[in-house]
Amino acid sequence: MPLTSPRRSALVDQVIAQLRNQITSGEWPVGARIPTEPELVELLGVARNTVREAVRALAHNGLLDIRQGSGTYVIATSELAGVMHRRFAGADPRHIAELRSTLESAAARLAAERRTERDMGQLDALLARREEAWASGETERFIAADVALHMAVVAASHNEVLIELYADLGDLVADWLRTDVGTELDPAAHLDHARLIEAVRRGDGDTAASEAAGYPYVCLGGK
Repeated sequence: MPLTSPRRSALVDQVIAQLRNQITSGEWPVGARIPTEPELVELLGVARNTVREAVRALAHNGLLDIRQGSGTYVIATSELAGVMHRRFAGADPRHIAELRSTLESAAARLAAERRTERDMGQLDALLARREEAWASGETERFIAADVALHMAVVAASHNEVLIELYADLGDLVADWLRTDVGTELDPAAHLDHARLIEAVRRGDGDTAASEAAGYPYVCLGGK
């Protein structure tokens, strides 16, 4: 979506709103470098100081990371996600695994009770995408596909609070997976998620919850 020149009043707030919208809409995804300060000045038609103040505000809120000599990067998709990223980025991996296990297990049980045909179509498609990503050997592609599948299971719970909470944890989960997986995919570390999806399809809440609860600990390995 194109950036437009804001009105003269409350310029900084308007610029912040436009930049935030670029992030939350996915135009600027997590990990992306946003346009440079001179580029934003030209796109928005405002003064350099206005752009700088807006970028600093979003960095303070945890959505952007200003890296001297490199640029400014998106690190979260919402203020809450930014807070979680800062608060838990250095947390004990086992504690993150315990949190994931609790949330994903509850979501999987609810998904088995509430999933719709549309949910199952999405889950089947994302499971296939995850397997294709694994076969490709591309780490980042696999991480994105894995996170998307887990988010879809949570979405199938149709619990809006749980969905929002897990979405805000998504960036942190991706970072944790990135550290765990490393730069190369290890065939011995592959986790089959088909049993989870089939349990959701059958409406088997116990099996779905058990499968989802165990994945984070298997990923944790010997850490």
